[in-house]
This record gives sequence, structure tokens and C-alpha cells, in this order.
Amino acid sequence: MKGRVFERKLYGKMIEWKETSKGSTALLIKGARRVGKSTIAEQFAKREYRSYLLIDFSVAPKEVFDLFDDISDLNYLFIRLQLIYHVELYKRESAIIFDEVQKAPKARQAIKHLVKDRRYDYIETGSLLSIKKNVEDIIIPSEETRLEMVPMDYEEFRWALGDKATIPQLRQAFLSNKPLGNDLNRRMMRDFRLYMLVGGMPQAVNEYLSSNNFGKVDIVKRNILELYMDDFRKIDSSGRASMMFEAIPAMLSKNTSRYKAASIGERGDRLQRVIADMRDSLTINVAYHADDPSAGMLSNADISRYKIYLTDTGLFTTLAFMDKDFTENVIYEKLLSDKLGSNLGYLYENAVAQMLHANGNKLFYYTFPKENANRNYEVDFLLAKRDKVCPIEVKSSGYKTHNSLDAFGKKYSAKSGQRYIIYTKDLCKIEDIICLPVYMTIFL
Repeated sequence: MKGRVFERKLYGKMIEWKETSKGSTALLIKGARRVGKSTIAEQFAKREYRSYLLIDFSVAPKEVFDLFDDISDLNYLFIRLQLIYHVELYKRESAIIFDEVQKAPKARQAIKHLVKDRRYDYIETGSLLSIKKNVEDIIIPSEETRLEMVPMDYEEFRWALGDKATIPQLRQAFLSNKPLGNDLNRRMMRDFRLYMLVGGMPQAVNEYLSSNNFGKVDIVKRNILELYMDDFRKIDSSGRASMMFEAIPAMLSKNTSRYKAASIGERGDRLQRVIADMRDSLTINVAYHADDPSAGMLSNADISRYKIYLTDTGLFTTLAFMDKDFTENVIYEKLLSDKLGSNLGYLYENAVAQMLHANGNKLFYYTFPKENANRNYEVDFLLAKRDKVCPIEVKSSGYKTHNSLDAFGKKYSAKSGQRYIIYTKDLCKIEDIICLPVYMTIFL
């Protein structure tokens, strides 16, 4: 299968780092495994430097690891690296890539001194970077510019399909608040459901473009999920982290107001450590309950109440049906044509969480009790925009009611900004609520 190098938005941020840093910091690209960190680092080094040296610490020989035990003589270090990797380095014109740097803590610690030397630029890539065993007994360098790499967003996915026209046109419709028409919206929704099925992991997108076979795409995604769960088992030998990861679709499908970790036997301080490690893996997005919905939600978040989403909805779709063998593309075909009988609300909610996070938004939600009822209103997401809070309700079909948004607007009239319903129908405005087709979430 031919491997493709996809265009990614992160590349522009890397250019900005190179031009502004001028060697004063190393660039650290962090992200989940298989998200494309190594590929973009090498692509960048090839294009933007006269030469580059790539050290992949997942396969590097012992002699390379040993070099970082003593870096008092940098001339010796650089000579050895050039001889081992058969690469000539040029002062201020070459880059050295530390790939999978979490496997070489001493190499990461050396960044402080390597950057101070200013001879070359340094690019680090890694996952699970903050896990205790990967930073034990080292000083984490402050001379790092850190960028997070996420799965391909919907616009990048369209680029991979050879389409650079659709998203700019949709942006114009969003900005002008003009509907597309039912026929065009249905076509846009079908295109977006393809993204929900394939997802934004480069290997899965590559397989789809190569084979156009959802069965083969599903195998790729299952392998990635198994890789993640193996990582969780290494991080947490009790197996609770992998169990919590597997349970994410089930928890969301129950439409509960929080992830109920106690149902799998986890609670207390240990639970917070497990959640922290899962977040460090960058395979999940966590939305915390905002106790006080205001522009400063981060300082009022309840870390004991949260919802968990996968960072990639394509992986989420596969995980949701992981207990079923993939047979004749039935599930995928029905999902693509929007004919699957089960409630797909949790799939759309995960997709919205993914798109909001990709845009740099912190994820928060809010619940508050209904009057004279033993139930709660729930606002799926809250966005802080200047000094206002924009509530978002996600629906898997057309809207019928928006009681939670109405109640939120009344309760917090002074704080409430633009209200949104994200759903599957065409763009429209009802009173002061903007109803957005889910594919336009990328503009929020």
C-alpha cells in the first residue's frame, strides 16, 4: 500500500516556530500514537533544512542511548551521531529529530544544553510524554516550544480527498448565515458521515484512499485501538485504564450527565491519576462540568464530574462496535446512508467534541435542576467567547425542542452569548438561536 504524506495545518505553526525561535527553543510535537507526528517532523526537516538527522528512539541502537549519558563534549556527540547515521550536519542549516523521545529521557533532558549551543535546530516527537516513568529522575527542559498534533480535522480530511473548495464555501455560508438548501445539506451530511466513519488517523485515511474498502479501514482502526489499550495496560497494570477507555461509547450512549467510573470499580484519588494518564496519552478529550458557567470556566471546573470522548470519531465509531465482527460493511453502509436504527446522538456528540478541541477550545458542559422535577437540564458544551458563554446543544437529527438552551438563557441572561443547536439539518436561525449543521462546527 502506498503511503501518502497528507497536508496538515500544524505545518504552518512549525514554520512560525522556525522563523521566530531561530534555534532558541526546541520544537516538541506531542500527540497520540499514529497521529502523524513522525511523518510531519521528517517532512518538515526535508523541506526546510539543508540536511537533517533522524534518531528514532524506538529502534535506536544502545550506542546512541549511551551518548546522552555524558554530553559534556558536544563536538564528540555530534561527530558520533553523524558517523552513525551517515549524515553531514551544517551549522544553523540542519535539524536533528528526536523521534519517540519519551523512550530516551536523558536525550530529552539534554535539550537544554543542545539548544544553548545553538548549532542546530531540534524537533522532538512523542506520546505519553508526562507519564511518571518517562520523566522520572530527569529535569524537563523549559527550552521547548510545544505543539499538540490532533487527528486530521474535517478540512484536512477534505484536502486528503482532493477537495479544497468545499470548506471555504461552507465558511462563507456560515459567516453570512445563509442556508444551503435541503438537497445540498443532505449531500454535505453524507460527506461528513464519511469522515465520522473513516476518521482522521492518517493510516485509516490512507487505507480508505487506497482500497475504498471500509472493511480494511476498520482493521486499521482496530489495530490502532488495540495499540492504545496495550499502552493503557502498561501504564496501569490493574487494567482499569483500558476498561475505562473501552467503556467510553457505552457511557455516552446512556446519555448520563457524567462518566460513571464507579460502574467499573474505580473511584477516589487513584481515579484522578488514571484520568490524568489517559489525558496524557492524548487519545481522549475530557469535558469537565463547569460549576459556574462564566468566561473563567477553567477555574470553576469540577474535576470529579466529567465526560470522556475519543480524540478521533473514526476510532470512536469502531470502538462502539468493537464487539461485532466486521461483516460485509453493513454497519458502515447504514451509517453512511443514515439508516442505522440505533440512536446516533453519541456519535455526533463525540464528533462535535473533536472539532471543538481541534479549534483550541477547552471542553466544558453544564447541568442544572429543572423546577418541580427530579431531572436536570443539560447543556452539552459551553464556549467562552470574550466575556460571554455560548451554550451548545447537540442533536442527532432535526430539532424539536431546545428547553435546556432556553432555561440556560433565562438563568444566565447576563452571561449568555450566542446560543447554538448543532444538528443534521440545514443552517437556520430561530429567534436568537443559530441552528448549525454538524459539519459547520469547525467554524466555532
